[in-house]
Amino acid sequence: MPSLKLERTLLKKGYTLIAGVDEVGRGAWAGPVVAAAVVLPLDRPDLTKVLKGVNDSKQLTAKQRERYFHIIKEVALSVSLGGASPRHIDRDGILAATRTAMRRHPFHGDSISLTIAAASIIAKVTRDDLMRHWDDVYPGYFFAKHKGYGTKLHQQVLKDNGVCEAHRKSFKPIKMIIEK
Repeated sequence: MPSLKLERTLLKKGYTLIAGVDEVGRGAWAGPVVAAAVVLPLDRPDLTKVLKGVNDSKQLTAKQRERYFHIIKEVALSVSLGGASPRHIDRDGILAATRTAMRRHPFHGDSISLTIAAASIIAKVTRDDLMRHWDDVYPGYFFAKHKGYGTKLHQQVLKDNGVCEAHRKSFKPIKMIIEK
């Protein structure tokens, strides 16, 4: 489970505001990459109790992520989001697009911590919401279900419907479909 060990070490070194940063969507075939930064009130005595159960978003169910998303937004001193569109990813590559998404807010993180776990939840829930929007824009692609990742369902939809504007055309599986 994430802790505040890293944050406490940084506080002892004189840092006063510490942000956790995480991104989601780097491996997806469609949709944006989203980065989030979260600054928690580290001086709050009940912080670990209030955020008990917060973990890396991949370790939580969608229902748990939604619940913690709202708690984190209520408790955090600051929450910041950045993103890069499929077009940006195609133009500059996924690594550059991820860096851009992370630069679109002023914080950086580099270790597993409660603030980074909180950021991962904010990023994941935000991206999932965006993919539900893409599902409305492109009906029949089931983006709300597979979130743009290369699942069997997504592969079948691509065979049936082809590529749409939400897809990352520079990614090999999508590029192969376009070049057929």
